[in-house]
Amino acid sequence: MAISIRVATPADSNLLYQMIRELACYENEERSVKVTAADLCQQLNQPAPPFECAIAELDGKPCGFALYFYAYSTWEGTRTLYLEDLYVSPEFRGSGAGAALMMFLAQTAREQQCRRFEWSVLDWNQSAIDFYERLGATPINGWTRYRLDAARIDQLLKAS
Repeated sequence: MAISIRVATPADSNLLYQMIRELACYENEERSVKVTAADLCQQLNQPAPPFECAIAELDGKPCGFALYFYAYSTWEGTRTLYLEDLYVSPEFRGSGAGAALMMFLAQTAREQQCRRFEWSVLDWNQSAIDFYERLGATPINGWTRYRLDAARIDQLLKAS
């Protein structure tokens, strides 16, 4: 069985949307998905898309994706590759598709002169934590991730 990785195109929007929905179900967050396949297509068609995406295929059949973008590290003075989502469909887990996607991203980070390749993982997802640690990743202790959703952004702006 051969795993290949390719860059997603606007033609992959429906496939990507389907896998995003599968990921949301896995994380018990089905109602949280607001993006549509049309949104993804429009975004991937932009001259500077807000994200990039790699699709893993096993013997030509799509089996997973890695959606990522670039941030900037003020301390490093370079871009950071930030992995937003890594997903491999359940029937393909253990096939090496996840590792192949991570290797693709590591190579992309190197090519883009990123000094960091970062992501977050849900604290209950022990299989993902184990996977990342097998790759040599380490948790960033002492940091807590915060978020303002759209409603809280509006609240903050109204309060000022």
